[in-house]
Amino acid sequence: MKEIKVGVIGVGYLGKFHAAKYAAMDGVILAGVADVSSVVASEIAARHGTRAYTDFNELIEVVDAVSVVVPTSNHFEVAAACLGKGVDVLIEKPMTSSLEQADKLIAMADDRKLILQTGLLEQFNPAVLAMEEHITRPMFIESHRIHVFKSRGVDVDVVLDLMIHDIDIILSIVDSPIKTIHAVGAPVVTSATDIANARLIFENGCTANVTVSRISRDNLRRVRIFQPRSFVSVDYGKKELTVIRQLDELGEDGQPKQDVIQACYMEKDALEAELRDFVENVRSRTRPRVSGREGRRALAVAIEIIAQIKEHAATHCDLLKV
Repeated sequence: MKEIKVGVIGVGYLGKFHAAKYAAMDGVILAGVADVSSVVASEIAARHGTRAYTDFNELIEVVDAVSVVVPTSNHFEVAAACLGKGVDVLIEKPMTSSLEQADKLIAMADDRKLILQTGLLEQFNPAVLAMEEHITRPMFIESHRIHVFKSRGVDVDVVLDLMIHDIDIILSIVDSPIKTIHAVGAPVVTSATDIANARLIFENGCTANVTVSRISRDNLRRVRIFQPRSFVSVDYGKKELTVIRQLDELGEDGQPKQDVIQACYMEKDALEAELRDFVENVRSRTRPRVSGREGRRALAVAIEIIAQIKEHAATHCDLLKV
């Protein structure tokens, strides 16, 4: 098995987990970590017996692939430099700050035949992977992603911070273009949007109602999918899957019998699965489950939702002023 030399650019809260996962993988050499903070870079490098860099351009000279885990505003600059050096890239969500930047990265990767993968982690949640075989024809989807407030992640609003995960999952299971989007949101504790709701109506008639918040006292991450003769529910946090199917056979009460499937996958690690997938894509030159194109697709919907929220805020500026 070919050993893959991997680096991590940005080893703050999330990047340090990338570094730890790579360091523990067979067939992978964690060739170095880079961070603008020499203290942070040195600490993480020492923890995993690798080299620390403060200039990521030096790191990409010695690796085959990198995880880009820097602030969103720096995603394009860093990823473009990596692709320009022939380095495969896993870029955390949101992929970029604009569709123009996303298109440029996709074009660079295509031209150079490089891997460009987007870090939309819920695609590797084991309950989501198990859900796929039970999806038939979604008619109505209800999604909630409610988080306790944390100071990290507030460089973007809640749509790019949280809702983009749900957008990505919904787009992956509904085989139809979006017809209309209706969105509202409000700032509560930051100057950006902290709570938002979007209703996505697809051309085939499916409707998805998506609510996100980062100002709750409790955490809840769940999607429920209603389709002909069945109901599918995933609790992302608990990694639980519930499927209820209505059968043709009648019970003693004269009502249709139900087939119920319940499973929990807590022993499986979504981040490890995502990074192993990236490494295997690098090794085998295979298309990622969540490529730059899927990242761009989710980003496009998120940007439209943000635009609608801003328009709503401008109309009601006195009410929505923080």
